[in-house]
Amino acid sequence: MMRICSLLPSTTEIVCSLGLRDSLVGITHECDYPPGINKVPVVTESLIDHTDSTSIEIDRHISAAIHSGSGIYKIKTDVLKTSRPDLILTQELCEVCAVSYSMVEASVKELKGQQTVLSFEPIKLEGIFDSIEKIGTFTNSEDVSKPLLKDLRSRVSNVQKKVTDAQDMPHVLGLEWLDPPFIGGHWVPEMIESAGGIDVIGLREEPSREIKWQDAIKSSPEIVVLMVCGFDLNKTIAEFRPARTGVFWDNFNGSIYAVDGSSYFSRPGPRIVDGLEILAEIFHPALFPRKHSEDDWIKIT
Repeated sequence: MMRICSLLPSTTEIVCSLGLRDSLVGITHECDYPPGINKVPVVTESLIDHTDSTSIEIDRHISAAIHSGSGIYKIKTDVLKTSRPDLILTQELCEVCAVSYSMVEASVKELKGQQTVLSFEPIKLEGIFDSIEKIGTFTNSEDVSKPLLKDLRSRVSNVQKKVTDAQDMPHVLGLEWLDPPFIGGHWVPEMIESAGGIDVIGLREEPSREIKWQDAIKSSPEIVVLMVCGFDLNKTIAEFRPARTGVFWDNFNGSIYAVDGSSYFSRPGPRIVDGLEILAEIFHPALFPRKHSEDDWIKIT
């Protein structure tokens, strides 16, 4: 049996969706899905404790760590050695999201035997599907990956076809961070557009980026979706309530929705399609009767 070490929550989800959960010998400290995955040895740790930090405090800590070159995460080399992986799954897309590729390379040099390192940098929905296909091919799991991909693509196509019957397309601001404000990037603008919305600031396949509140005011959104990176729904709501001040929020007359960003928007894995369907339920409730629970998204009044 192939021994797999996943250094991304998204690839952990992909591996499990392919029926290879028992092949996992190492995961990250942020891997929390599917349930029970915490029984797998954890090979990374955060160098910054964000447990009780606000959005602005987290942003300052991360910015300081990146600028100083000290990094945000660490690989537990002793645990990685003990796990004896054959395959290591990692990324080069975002040093804020996971351990850096250079850190992975350095750690692999200390391992015995032969290891294959696969890196993933999806910036669009099809890129996410390509990641699933690549892992399926490398692990000889095409019998599972092919029908899974067929289903995921079919669900995306179903949403895209149904929104053509929409009477209008709401102007949407997708916020990936609250303080300072960041807009969702990479696949998020595509998700918003595929769900029948118009992303007022975000650009397809471009990284998320910080904006000024004046930019948000000028964009005149009708809907704001709080899809905070790394936050579940409850933490997003708790973070938003004290942050809902300032000229933009004081004068915003549209609708505000909070979603489970960590599960359905931040991680480029199979559940990204659930995120697309959630947006469709929010934007066009007449076309998409609600299927996702209030643990996944709510309207903030």
